[in-house]
Amino acid sequence: MRSKDIPPEDHFQIRCPKLGHLISFSYCRRENLSTPCVKALDCWFDYFPVRSFFLKELGAEDFKKCFEPPAQPKLASILEIIEKFKRENR
Repeated sequence: MRSKDIPPEDHFQIRCPKLGHLISFSYCRRENLSTPCVKALDCWFDYFPVRSFFLKELGAEDFKKCFEPPAQPKLASILEIIEKFKRENR
């Protein structure tokens, strides 16, 4: 019998909200240039303790970088959108 701390094997798949089709956990572990998908915690928490898995695998500092990115102030994000729009419409 499989330990609950071990992620599901590749034959077990769930629907990915980003891609819109079935994927295995192994894809989510390395989705973003060999780092976990930012949605992995939300998608897999029902199936095994994914948070503790990634904390063990990544360590606290890398876990924070992957899943707790610094919040950007609202004004900065609005200005960034405006600048992007200006560049694209020249």
